[in-house]
Amino acid sequence: MISVTLEMVQYDCPYIDTTDEHEVSFSALQWEFDPSVARLDTRMLVEGADRDTLAAGIGALEAHPHLHGCELRSKEGALACLDTAIGETDAMAAIRDHGGYVTGPFHIEAGSERWHIGFDSAGVVDDALSALDRHNEFRVLERESTANTQLRDLVANAEAARSLIEGCRTLSPTERRTLEVAVRKGYFRSPRDTTLADLAGEFDVSKPAVSKNLRRAQRKLLGRAVDALGDLDANDE
Repeated sequence: MISVTLEMVQYDCPYIDTTDEHEVSFSALQWEFDPSVARLDTRMLVEGADRDTLAAGIGALEAHPHLHGCELRSKEGALACLDTAIGETDAMAAIRDHGGYVTGPFHIEAGSERWHIGFDSAGVVDDALSALDRHNEFRVLERESTANTQLRDLVANAEAARSLIEGCRTLSPTERRTLEVAVRKGYFRSPRDTTLADLAGEFDVSKPAVSKNLRRAQRKLLGRAVDALGDLDANDE
């Protein structure tokens, strides 16, 4: 498989138009394309800069002429989950006409969209990108060939990857920031490049507070890492 990651600007996409005019972003949670009616149904996570911005963005999306349907599933603060439906865009048609398919979730923000697409043959990729270039703007961020053995590893170890991702999500913003700064400044190197006192000064808190945040972050991540290692061992067996 040939994997291609694109930074895309479509001129007939309601999500892109909405993020171009409002400070909101869309992240696809689930999607399904129905070729019989050329319609893409997507469950979207929408995030706004604040509640009012989120409401304005959702209102603009609902009023867009290319949107076929929009249903609010849930809303909390500046986050909302929507079930949406749009018709097939020119870019979607160009990819499908050349045997391409979506390989990962897409994210739309600030008037552009991140696409992850795949092709079974390297020979059609350039033709597909040429067709895409006729009515859209895009930039190729990554292009690589993935062997069948690599695909098998990705599928087989999806649970291990999910475990690590969920571990990262359990971190509080303070724990995450503390851990990131500690790693970047060399706190875990031997010998250390920074101290607890340095980190305490960085965050304007006490040394015990920094130590507590680091221990919490390590405990959460290491527990998930051990679970992931167990999944990897089970798959290897």
